Amino acid sequence: MNKKKTVFLIIIIVSLVLSVLLGVGSGAVSVGWRDVVVLTLMEPLGLGGEMDVSPVDRSIVMQLRLPRVLLASAVGASLAVAGAAFQGLFRNPMADPYVVGVSSGAALGAVLAMVLGGTFAAWGFGAVPFFAFVAGVLTIFLVYQMARVGQAVPVMALLLAGIAISAFLSALVSLLTYFAGEKLHQVVFWMMGGFGGATWTRVQVMLPYSAAGFFCIFMFSRELNAMLMGEDTARHLGVNTERVKRVLLVGASLLVAAAVSTSGIIGFVGLAVPHLVRLVAGPDHRFLLPASALLGAALLIAADTLARTVIAPTELPVGIITALVGAPLFIYLLRTHKRLRYFSNLE
Repeated sequence: MNKKKTVFLIIIIVSLVLSVLLGVGSGAVSVGWRDVVVLTLMEPLGLGGEMDVSPVDRSIVMQLRLPRVLLASAVGASLAVAGAAFQGLFRNPMADPYVVGVSSGAALGAVLAMVLGGTFAAWGFGAVPFFAFVAGVLTIFLVYQMARVGQAVPVMALLLAGIAISAFLSALVSLLTYFAGEKLHQVVFWMMGGFGGATWTRVQVMLPYSAAGFFCIFMFSRELNAMLMGEDTARHLGVNTERVKRVLLVGASLLVAAAVSTSGIIGFVGLAVPHLVRLVAGPDHRFLLPASALLGAALLIAADTLARTVIAPTELPVGIITALVGAPLFIYLLRTHKRLRYFSNLE
């Protein structure tokens, strides 16, 4: 790792730590920095010693703020890594985590659960996140089968199948929303994305799926680098391209389904974050993937903190914040780097 990447990685890690501390300490009721540091950094490391923390502050941090911050970090990391994987797989700088229709499937499952008024729980999920997760996973299998030609899955066919399925499922979501009646507010608020329902249970349920997705993608970072040069070149280098595509699709889809099922649809994180990292550090996925995970976590924690505090005690959907910040940022990248040199290995 060269000096530039090392410095950049240190900056991201520091930003992540600061965003966690800020997210835990900020809100309608402020928690002192001392208590925040003790509860989030010192006590987990066994360094709390005799330092007393107010029971009220401890309850606010441990029961409300910390699980929310951790969930936001997991969702941000998941979306950023999935976005980086899809951009590399499709060799398309405009690919994002939702490109193959997983989000539309998850949205359909969630809205269906809301309209039907489901209240059961399964695998630690409530009805809405359970239906969202299952529908999102089923969507990727449907897209894969539609794009399959014999034993191969052409990338372009996969992309087009994802767009078509996404459009169809989005139409069904709109139809259900039209007939939502008194559930309309719940449906619309969920579609905007947020972490209002964050709990330790939700964090514990999401982490295994996110970890599995991360593992699948990180293990094939070298093969993903080879595929940037085209499938034919990758095959000549000894890469089993069809196996790599299947693993990357499964891993990225697990990340997206887990993220959407717990937070709703949050845009621009998975699109913009990989580009920011690629702009600074280049397209090597061995660095791009972990750096995107850390930066995505930091940015989404910061966005959620802003959503909670900008008009406190009222809370904005975090999807609004990411769109308001992410869209101008992406336009800035396009205007200041018109030749898009940092996309050169993706086109």
